[in-house]
Amino acid sequence: MTRLTRRSALKAAGASLAAATVPATVSAAESDWTVVETPVDSTIHDVAYTATNPHAVAGGGLAIERTANGWEVVLQGGPTGNGNDLYGVDTTDDGERLWLVGSSGAIGEYDVTTGNLIDRSAPNDYTANFNDIAVTGTAGEADVYVADDSGAVHYSFDNGKEGTWNYEVPGSGSGLNAIEFYADGAGHVIDTNGKVFATDDGVTWNPIGIEDAGVTYYGLDSDAADDVYVSGGNASVFDYTGSRWIPESLGDAALFDIETDAGTGYTVGSGGAVFELEDGKWVQNTTPVGENLQAVATGSVDIVVGSSGALLER
Repeated sequence: MTRLTRRSALKAAGASLAAATVPATVSAAESDWTVVETPVDSTIHDVAYTATNPHAVAGGGLAIERTANGWEVVLQGGPTGNGNDLYGVDTTDDGERLWLVGSSGAIGEYDVTTGNLIDRSAPNDYTANFNDIAVTGTAGEADVYVADDSGAVHYSFDNGKEGTWNYEVPGSGSGLNAIEFYADGAGHVIDTNGKVFATDDGVTWNPIGIEDAGVTYYGLDSDAADDVYVSGGNASVFDYTGSRWIPESLGDAALFDIETDAGTGYTVGSGGAVFELEDGKWVQNTTPVGENLQAVATGSVDIVVGSSGALLER
């Protein structure tokens, strides 16, 4: 899912918002977010639930797992063993494989049940920074989509095996900050030039906005063709209904990730910012940290991760 430290922050440009800006509905609210110790002091860039436990990835090629004894390192050095920073994760539909991507073309397929890691790095010898990944299908039979800093989506319809990769450039070549799929062949990607693209076949991408937003986009939540959220600079959140984008400004923070489900969820960002979606309204949570928060995952325990090894649970 996003993550300023791992993406170029080019200023977004564009054309016009499909609706007038909605007044912010932000108020301070008590929260019980708690700081949790981790064995990581570098930035934790992304986090996801799997079939076993939540996992997160960080700088230096580290992956950590939430266990009964707390968060523990389960991978060191990344897929290649070279210590490339890891930026994004996603899981197969059954949760048994954790796919991870990072700098210098790093791609890995990690079996959370056995601890086995398969190196899928540098597809077609391509070694750009990979910012995010989306996966559909079950373990061993996944379709894999990777978004890079050069504006390309690399995809494999055969579980990332060597020789099965192709790529498409949805836009003008601006870096792609986030990619997410909600069904086989169907999802969205955002770039640093103020564009959101949609696909329904996993290959062909069509622009769907956002016009004249005037901010850089960082976070993406793709739940359906007509249910998409994008977060970005100036605490901006954009909600796509299938026919128009509804914008809202929550303050000043840059919002690096967003996760929603049926009218609830979170968006997180700079300076320890966490906003919670309640009954269709965004409410600011108080948090005990000031670090930049890069990603959020919701589940039996809601988890937020960020810079300097920051990790919050609720």
